Amino acid sequence: MLDSLITSKTRVKLLIKFFSNKGNKGYLRGLAEEFSESTNSVRVELNRLSEAGLLLSSNFGKTKSYEANQGHPFYEEIRSIVTKYLGFDNLIEVVIKKLGNVKKAMITGDYAKGIDSGTIELLLIGKDINFEYLDFLIKKAEKKIQRAVKVKVIMEEPREGIEGWVVYNM
Repeated sequence: MLDSLITSKTRVKLLIKFFSNKGNKGYLRGLAEEFSESTNSVRVELNRLSEAGLLLSSNFGKTKSYEANQGHPFYEEIRSIVTKYLGFDNLIEVVIKKLGNVKKAMITGDYAKGIDSGTIELLLIGKDINFEYLDFLIKKAEKKIQRAVKVKVIMEEPREGIEGWVVYNM
């Protein structure tokens, strides 16, 4: 969807990088290497997004670092579009509502860094989580968002009067 609205693949990658997770930063050469793009194509798009006020830049010696302008009037809207494009909104909403006693759900790994690697890593912390239903939700989410989903569950399990934690990988 996003790539059909925005024809520059480099611009889409930059929007995902900076708007998928607050606090993501990057610099020209690092972004070019991460995206496997030329520094010139990344520079052009960084300049366009900066001129539009969507990105802020700061200098650290000879290195210029970029990050999303959280004060921009469209920041939340762009962040919402990127989140929907990546499928996070549906995935987390379904998981939290229907799984049981989920205390926290967090995106980790590449997507948390703003890298669209094709695999979404999710960390769930809770109690009494239905693993059969979680497996069903993972398969359903993978089909819907066309990305692999890896889930790590940290479950609180009391043992003889003390609280303990058990980790499950799915």
